[in-house]
Amino acid sequence: MIEKELSDSLFRKFSRLVYETAGIHLHEGKKSLLQARLNKRLRATGIKTYKEYYKYIQDNPGEFINFLDAISTNLTYFFREPQHFEFLSKVALPEIISRKQDRGERRLRMWSAACSTGEEPYSMAMCTLEYLEENTPGVRWDFKILATDISTKVLQVAIRGQYSEERVSKVPPHLRNRFFKKVVVDGEKVYDVLPELKQIVAFRRLNLKEPYPFKGPFEVIFCRNVMIYFDKPTQQEILARMVSYLAEGGYFFVGHSESLAGLKHDLKYVKPAVYQKK
Repeated sequence: MIEKELSDSLFRKFSRLVYETAGIHLHEGKKSLLQARLNKRLRATGIKTYKEYYKYIQDNPGEFINFLDAISTNLTYFFREPQHFEFLSKVALPEIISRKQDRGERRLRMWSAACSTGEEPYSMAMCTLEYLEENTPGVRWDFKILATDISTKVLQVAIRGQYSEERVSKVPPHLRNRFFKKVVVDGEKVYDVLPELKQIVAFRRLNLKEPYPFKGPFEVIFCRNVMIYFDKPTQQEILARMVSYLAEGGYFFVGHSESLAGLKHDLKYVKPAVYQKK
């Protein structure tokens, strides 16, 4: 039988470990949440006590990743916070593409920094492809999106690119018809992301606190509903590093429940949850 109660001292040990490795701040109010997520891993591994599991994840990197997967929150859906995608289509892309055309450039890079199960980067890709096709007909763009997350579990879903009818309900019908194919998988009707869209998005596991194995720069970075999990020093550290990968004049998006107030950065406030590199 699994141990009934996570002690305060062990809660603090798990919290410290999560903070030091992933930067996620689990305050006292998260104890019951952590215990519930830990119980899933104890059942999966057959370990009976939290103390044994704590030692186990330190000796087994693969299980530590499973542990981080379990405590990560991954709420997402297509075109979440639609104002951002409207801004991307009507303001950011016209400005970015015009600047690139003036320079004779055709390279366009974006980063979805907490992509979860893929809805955000696929939404970014659909929005951008539609804009490019309508406004630069016949021009061949080198357009790619890097999509990263700390959870390997959600990345597997994103790479597979198959979503229920309910999950794609917020995708505009013309984009759903253009970029998805309805198929039957295990007797269930699902929407499969077409290869044309999949080939634009590269999914990779990334801990935002660790060194970034890429060069950039990115014209657009979506880092939405991520900062709320970090304390101020970690927010400052991660923001400074991410902004260094943002192109001059590029746009940085955070969640509408977030703000960069109180943090030092080289970004100009544009509107709620939208910033631009000076």
